[in-house]
Amino acid sequence: MDDRSRTLVKQDPVLGGYDPADYETSRLWATAPDGERVPVSVVHRRGLALDGSAPCLLYGYGSYEHAIDPSFSPSRLSLLERGVVFAVAHVRGGGEMGRRWYEDGRLAHKTHTFTDFVACAEHLVAEGYTSPERLAARGRSAGGLLMGAVANLRPDLFRAVVAEVPFVDCLTTMLDETIPLTVTEWEEWGDPVTDPHAYALMRSYSPYDNVEAKDYPAMFVTGGLHDPRVQFWEPAKWVAKLRATKTDDRCLVLKTEMGAGHAGPSGRYDAWRDEALVLAFLLDQLGVGQPG
Repeated sequence: MDDRSRTLVKQDPVLGGYDPADYETSRLWATAPDGERVPVSVVHRRGLALDGSAPCLLYGYGSYEHAIDPSFSPSRLSLLERGVVFAVAHVRGGGEMGRRWYEDGRLAHKTHTFTDFVACAEHLVAEGYTSPERLAARGRSAGGLLMGAVANLRPDLFRAVVAEVPFVDCLTTMLDETIPLTVTEWEEWGDPVTDPHAYALMRSYSPYDNVEAKDYPAMFVTGGLHDPRVQFWEPAKWVAKLRATKTDDRCLVLKTEMGAGHAGPSGRYDAWRDEALVLAFLLDQLGVGQPG
């Protein structure tokens, strides 16, 4: 610890000619509207030109004090090899910066999660990592709520959005005490049944309730017929409302797994195929071809 040296004990092999020297990582800091500095973890191929021309995927979650640690992903190499920048927005509501970070992104402060994510996206654009025409966003479950909220808030900032099993009809679900998880979830989101302030706040950001007649990014939305956490009708009714309301003709795909739950298809190969489909959608929308 004194000289901050490291000793490599074990390293998993990565097949396919992978060389870690081909990539570089960095930590950026975006400034939220209230002045809070929000960390952003970034990885891309070494030598990236910061001229705004690169495609970029920004991932976010921001709930339940869950920390999205920067970690290696073999499937992410498919993006990096094609010149895509991958970034994680460590927004409030997560646990990356301690308990305060979580408390400042839940209940009455939930909207910080959404504005933090937008600030991170704007920072990536301002620093030349990408442009709105080549920027995509991805989130899952409560991160899917984040995707729906920012799509309503700043649809002009993203070319494409992937919302997997998204909690997008949050107000209706939190009002229904017969759904098994609703009452325990009040600790995270608030109780809109008895608290009018919680109702008003949730109504202000609920993705389904705030769909408007305007252009939206291209979207890839998933659901699971046997999902006990986010029932399949939430993404289904959200997509139906988007199709009936939005003014653009961009791609809007709903993929419902008829034999899977919240975590998607089980089995190694089915999970890989599922991920490949999402990446194919992103590469198509961002105009990315074969690896260079």
